[in-house]
Amino acid sequence: MTDPNTSPSRRAMLAAALVGGGAAAAALAGAPAAQAAPGQASPKKPFTLTVLGTTDLHNNVFNWDYFKNAPYADAAGNKIGIAQAATLINAMRAERGAANTLTIDAGDTIQGTPLAYYFAKINPASATVKHPMALAMNAIGYDAVGLGNHEFNYGIGLLRTWERQLDFPLLGANVHDAVTGGRAFTPYVLKRIKTGSGWLTVGLVGFVTPGCALWDRDNVQGKLDFNGIVEEARTVIPQVKAAGADVVIVTSHSGATPGSSYGDALPFPENASTQLAEEVPGIDAILVGHAHLEIPERFVTNKETGRQVLLTEPLKWGMRVSVMDLELARDKGRWTVTAAHSHLLDAKTADADPAVVRAVESGHDATVSYVNEVIGTSTAPLSTATACWEDSAAIDAINYVQASTIKAELANGPAAGLPVLSIAAAFSRAVDVKAGPLTIRDVAGLYIFDNTLLAIKVTGAQVKAYLEWSAQYFKPVSGTTARAQDVTNAVTAVAPNGTPDYNYDVVYGLDAPLNYEIDLARPVGDRIANLSYGGQALRPEQEFALAINNYRQSGGGNFPAVKSAPVLSNSQQEIRQRIIDYVVDRGTLDVAVFSQANWRLTVNGAPLTVTA
Repeated sequence: MTDPNTSPSRRAMLAAALVGGGAAAAALAGAPAAQAAPGQASPKKPFTLTVLGTTDLHNNVFNWDYFKNAPYADAAGNKIGIAQAATLINAMRAERGAANTLTIDAGDTIQGTPLAYYFAKINPASATVKHPMALAMNAIGYDAVGLGNHEFNYGIGLLRTWERQLDFPLLGANVHDAVTGGRAFTPYVLKRIKTGSGWLTVGLVGFVTPGCALWDRDNVQGKLDFNGIVEEARTVIPQVKAAGADVVIVTSHSGATPGSSYGDALPFPENASTQLAEEVPGIDAILVGHAHLEIPERFVTNKETGRQVLLTEPLKWGMRVSVMDLELARDKGRWTVTAAHSHLLDAKTADADPAVVRAVESGHDATVSYVNEVIGTSTAPLSTATACWEDSAAIDAINYVQASTIKAELANGPAAGLPVLSIAAAFSRAVDVKAGPLTIRDVAGLYIFDNTLLAIKVTGAQVKAYLEWSAQYFKPVSGTTARAQDVTNAVTAVAPNGTPDYNYDVVYGLDAPLNYEIDLARPVGDRIANLSYGGQALRPEQEFALAINNYRQSGGGNFPAVKSAPVLSNSQQEIRQRIIDYVVDRGTLDVAVFSQANWRLTVNGAPLTVTA
């Protein structure tokens, strides 16, 4: 189905954009695009349907880092943004034939950057203000987009405004009105495609992880209910087929690796895309989202039919575009998928699409101006230059905002009475926020990563074990004066090149001080001394709510107990944005409010002096 007018330069760009090679490379070289799925034969004259997919765009339109006020850059050389992805999408439409191509997205679209925040809080999308992700996606010409859990972060009102501005349906089959029980969003859409053998009807269906009910409880409780993906699919997929769909493509904002970050807090799993393919017949391919992983091509066998279901996931932020090619044959008036294949295209090979740039440029410029505006003041300098070996107001600021946020989130639930602790680390020793005026970029510099905030339930014994693990970061010291390089970044069994700064966590008490010493003359595992909470020795059985980031809670750094600890809240809000919100709301970052001198390094009980 190659367009004979496809230019050599476009073909070269697509070849360069391939993540991997093999069958995909052959397709772009002129061979048939689709390959037989395991156990399926390829027909002699198939019709090829191409479905292009993005996911987890998180409101990244341009290849721009708003916090650094510079183009996005990472160690892998990736480019981000739907403007980059649009160039690849348009090239694939020309390659495969625009009339034979559909374009979909698997959710998490309107949250994640200052651009999103600007059009949610500063100049909210409305009847007269167009949302940047509506402008961008309309310019590209998507056929459907699925809901993601982050779509609910700014409230149902903003979500509905964005939905009304789209030129295509927003799909969410398993989201129901909490009052009427009816479906709250369009469950599916049918797309008709003309082929040389008659019309082909493609059903596009969308599902979102049920974790929305927990993570955005304040926004959705009493308004929306979230059914399990597999449970809803058993109802809606037969409905789509009965409505005339020959082919069924699903956008599933639910990871392909089974499991749930929320344990058994809900009766439905968070990540159910593989289970969906295995247990619900009638699905031909699934565009996976939510996990921010790269899956070029994966086949899952449906247990009832034995047919192969194609799964693909294009990473995040517009870095990749999934290309799904489905070969179909028509026999006795019925279409059958006889072979399938998918691959990924890499956005770093493409320039931004001019139509998307024109559509969103003014909103982008307004956001750049916004993040460079002064939003408050700091009453003192906030530096991390010495934060790895002595108490730092900069780390206290992060911990205070995290703990205060969790305190508010738990206020109306069964965990409201738990005292709140928080953990944070110095990600960089280069943070240097001056006293005086603060811009959003200044505040964001305190927390440079995209981690989100959770609360888990821990005991006093687990807090001590956590601190002991964290204290592995330090090398043994015998004297009371030492250079920083002789104290920090100890080599351990799990860190043979030295423990990184970001794996040294400080634990902070919100409702009362948590005080402790780290005695570097004592052996690893027995370094925490004089551990107290509220002036009293910490009791092993005492229970706390611990504010923690998703990286740490999911096992980053291999800290004890946290992966299996009960999750009390998980709003999936970025910690960086929480700090920004705090300053915007209050106007001042006042060290007198949050600064504590609650920990120190010692040697045989005597204070350790560390020199840079």
